[in-house]
Amino acid sequence: MAATGAVVSLAYETEAGMKSEHRCEHLVARLREKGIKNEEVLQAIGRTPRHRFVGGAVARRAYQDDALPIGYEQTISQPFVVALMTQALMESERPEKVLEIGTGSGYQCAVLSHLVKRVFSVERIPQLHRKAARLLHDLGYRNVMTRQGDGTEGWSSQAPFDAIMVTAAAATFPEKLAEQLRLGGCMMVPEGLAEHVQMLVRYIRQETGFERKELIAVRFVPLISG
Repeated sequence: MAATGAVVSLAYETEAGMKSEHRCEHLVARLREKGIKNEEVLQAIGRTPRHRFVGGAVARRAYQDDALPIGYEQTISQPFVVALMTQALMESERPEKVLEIGTGSGYQCAVLSHLVKRVFSVERIPQLHRKAARLLHDLGYRNVMTRQGDGTEGWSSQAPFDAIMVTAAAATFPEKLAEQLRLGGCMMVPEGLAEHVQMLVRYIRQETGFERKELIAVRFVPLISG
């Protein structure tokens, strides 16, 4: 069941909107071909207007399966990676309260908001935070809360979280974030040095520690403190 706060669809009346809807359908079909099996995740991708989260000349490429620049040396993640991380986050049990580290454009927030009750997201760069927060509000995502701050510190006042999604590469295991994950919760994090290909890892918090599973090689911007 989709979260009540996520009310955006691609049923726009304009010609441009209809073209975007058609392109999004092709993107969803492509993700299905590449192995994304969770239909709820695919529906969430299909309901999220990715072209609204990119700007300028790259907007015409919004529904290609590519990472795209969003300014300030940051990117909007490749749709396949967004879908894979979201699917893996929901494999064991559906989380209700999710923390995202690295709001960026707000796209991953928007996708998550269709699937969970509450999304909390932290962005380090003030300009990106303001832009994403305004866009998410304008598009009607009422179950998303964002703040500007140091993502490596998480959001302790809202912990514990059922799941944590880190959308930047951590050079070492993010212990402060892991401490904010409830027992049985899932954390998705790209691991490795920023100048090299990283590994996307899923952690499940258990009583004796963390169960670790490597998924695929990825490339993310670095997770920076401060």
